[in-house]
Amino acid sequence: MPWSTHAVDLRSDRVIKTFRRDSHGECEREWRALRLLAAYAPDLAPVPHSVDLAAEEPVVVMSRVPGEPLRGQPLDDRRLAALAAAADELYAAVPLDVLSEVPVRPGRQQRLVARIHAWVPRTRPRVGGEVGEAMDRGLAWLSRSGMDRAGRPDVPVVFGPGDGNLANYLWDGARVRVVDFEDSGLSDRPFELAEITEHVSGWIGPPLDVAAFLDRFDLTAAERARLPECRRLLALVWLFLLSFDDPRHPRNPPGTAERQAARLCRLLA
Repeated sequence: MPWSTHAVDLRSDRVIKTFRRDSHGECEREWRALRLLAAYAPDLAPVPHSVDLAAEEPVVVMSRVPGEPLRGQPLDDRRLAALAAAADELYAAVPLDVLSEVPVRPGRQQRLVARIHAWVPRTRPRVGGEVGEAMDRGLAWLSRSGMDRAGRPDVPVVFGPGDGNLANYLWDGARVRVVDFEDSGLSDRPFELAEITEHVSGWIGPPLDVAAFLDRFDLTAAERARLPECRRLLALVWLFLLSFDDPRHPRNPPGTAERQAARLCRLLA
């Protein structure tokens, strides 16, 4: 697919992930994450087997973990508890002295703010109706939010997977394991939780109960204050992304951008 950075070959006992020739950074982050989690959170993620970072199309080989993606599944209490437990374990897995050597993950807030500002001139003029109105509300919030300030937020750092797609969380009937770490790195819990709660996979099918999910995390006061801002930022990013959908070849059902506009407005209320 044109939006994918890799191809996946699923074997009975292993997975071969081949990245595009311009995706060496993604491959390196994937390999680093798998090695860290194998050391500090065994059985939470695939076991790393081998890597070829020097190849024109870099390759990571890992074990195949059991389970089916949570995306599209009914997110009942058992699955919700297992998802929260897996996320909690993942964020806390890497010791602070080791985490201090891990680079900041891509797609952090300043980068997203810059991306939104780059999108506005070519996107806002062609978008109307409730989507355009929600964009305007989101951009007005963004201008006064301070989300573009440089520097690290005053919250504890964690290891972040960098992708909230529920397809990356595999349920085996008893627990959840995590795959896909190409955007992983140093992060914080509010930002990573917002990645999950605002990802389109959490509501375009059987919906994620956001309040029940977030209630399972013991956040500090600073983290609780930061979380709504991160959710608004990610929701605004998703509104732009969904507005890019080509109506001739849509990736999402009709009306998805309009539903996202309503979601953003509720977060901004």
